[in-house]
Amino acid sequence: MLAARSGKKRTSMANKKAPMTQAERAKMLGELRRDVAQRKSSYRVRALKMYPHICASCGREFEGKRLKELTVHHKDHNHDNNSSDGSNWELLCLYCHDHEHEKQKDGKYMNAGSASVQFEESGFGNPFDNLDSMMEQDEN
Repeated sequence: MLAARSGKKRTSMANKKAPMTQAERAKMLGELRRDVAQRKSSYRVRALKMYPHICASCGREFEGKRLKELTVHHKDHNHDNNSSDGSNWELLCLYCHDHEHEKQKDGKYMNAGSASVQFEESGFGNPFDNLDSMMEQDEN
């Protein structure tokens, strides 16, 4: 009752986590950045040693400072699938890599199943369900 009168929100201490200190936050971010950099460098270095420095999609060649524009693409889109033979990798320039991921995103919506299944899952139904009968009515 006292909490309701004072206008303060009542929360239990068990549900509330203490905020991270600046030092804890800096330590965690440092660890995350190191892990990401280590993961990227390990397969990137191997892929650059295995494959010619050419974009597998557009065919542009990269060398020197521009080599950083060449990225490692995981063909199955699983960044943890880094086999030692590099069979899941291909080198793509930044632009082709972005395009490849856009195609994959679009494909999830366009090829994930029939249109009616996608619309039913979204809760809206398929707007094309009665299209044939509507077309027949317009012809008559």
